[in-house]
Amino acid sequence: MKKKLIKIIKKAGKILKKGFYSNKDVTFKAKKDLVTKYDVAVENYLKKYCSKHFKEFNIIAEESDNSKVEFNNSIIIDPIDGTTNFVNGVPHTAISVGVYKNKKPYLAVVYNPILDELYVAKVGKGAFLNGKELKVSTEEDLQKSLLATGFPYTSGSNEDDLNDVLKKIKDVLPHCQDLRRLGSASIDLCMVAKGTFEGYYEMNLKPWDVSAGVLILSEAGGKVTNIKGGEYNLFEDKYIVATNSRIHTELLSKLDI
Repeated sequence: MKKKLIKIIKKAGKILKKGFYSNKDVTFKAKKDLVTKYDVAVENYLKKYCSKHFKEFNIIAEESDNSKVEFNNSIIIDPIDGTTNFVNGVPHTAISVGVYKNKKPYLAVVYNPILDELYVAKVGKGAFLNGKELKVSTEEDLQKSLLATGFPYTSGSNEDDLNDVLKKIKDVLPHCQDLRRLGSASIDLCMVAKGTFEGYYEMNLKPWDVSAGVLILSEAGGKVTNIKGGEYNLFEDKYIVATNSRIHTELLSKLDI
C-alpha cells in the first residue's frame, strides 16, 4: 500500500506545484480560511485514486462533506495544508495523507513538492525524509528549545481564542529559545520529527491537518498529547502538544496554566 500511496500523492503533487506557480482564484470559507481550485483538484485526484486502489478504506477529506463518513478504517486527506502559504508563494505547503486502521494510525505521508520533501512513516517501521531515517532532537532543556506554533482562523472572529493564543505565547516565549510560525501543521510536526524544532503546539486543528504528522513524529521518537498530557484525539481535543518527548512535561506546565 505504501508504494502505491506515495505514487498517487506524488502525482497529485504535480497539481499543487503547477498551482503554486500560477495565478490563483481565491474563495473564502470563513474570514481567514481560504480555498482555491487547486485544493479541490488535488483532493479530487487523491479521492479518485485512493478509492480505486484502497477499497477497504473510506475517505475523510477537508473540502468534502464528511458528515456521513464514519472514522474507522479511513484515509484522511488534506489536499493543501498551508493554503495561505500556497496562495502567497510561501513554500511551506504540503499534501498530508494519514491512513488509519481501527481508528489507529497505520501509514502517513506528508509531501511538499515545492521543496521536494517526502516524509513517510509506517507504524512500527520508523519515519523517513526522502529515504533518510528521522530522529527527534535530543535537547532536554526547554529554555534551549526552538518551538513552533500556529494561529487559528478563529482568531479573527473569536476573542476568547485570540486571547488564549496571546496568553500562551506570553507564558511560553520567555521559557524557550524562540517561537516559529510557519503556517502548516503537517510540516511543523515533521520538523519536530527531524529535530529542527523541539516542540510544537496549536489550537483548533482539524483531523486532516495532523493525521499524518502525528505518526511521523511518533515514529521518529517524539510524543503527541493533548494539553492535559492525555492521548490526543484527532476529532475532539482543542489543543495538540507535540515534542521530542524530552521537553514534553515542562512545555505542558507552561501551556496548561
